[in-house]
Amino acid sequence: MERTTSYKQLIVWQKAHGFVLDVYQVSQKFPSSELYGLTSQFRRAAVSIAANVAEGYKKTGTADKLRFYNIAQGSLNECDYYLILAKDLNYITEIERSKLYEQLEEVSRLLNSYYRAVKR
Repeated sequence: MERTTSYKQLIVWQKAHGFVLDVYQVSQKFPSSELYGLTSQFRRAAVSIAANVAEGYKKTGTADKLRFYNIAQGSLNECDYYLILAKDLNYITEIERSKLYEQLEEVSRLLNSYYRAVKR
């Protein structure tokens, strides 16, 4: 396996970034009354996943790296809840929720694998 030279080469970051872009697109349809509520929170949590992977990548100590990846894992769970809430409030369709959830699950699997690999 080749060594990476940038977080942008990590598949987990690429998939997380794709999730962020899709969250931004879907949340554009949320009511304007949610701009400082669910829209902002959902986007912030989605960005946090990719941002913490990027930040953790450059950390030199294992404990530091794992801390940032763990923060990303927490943000993943936060996004999972926001998907449930957005669907229950009828801000997104079941198809949109399913698509985003599948992406989130893939990022979660990749991040968990990456976390375990760094921990070893």
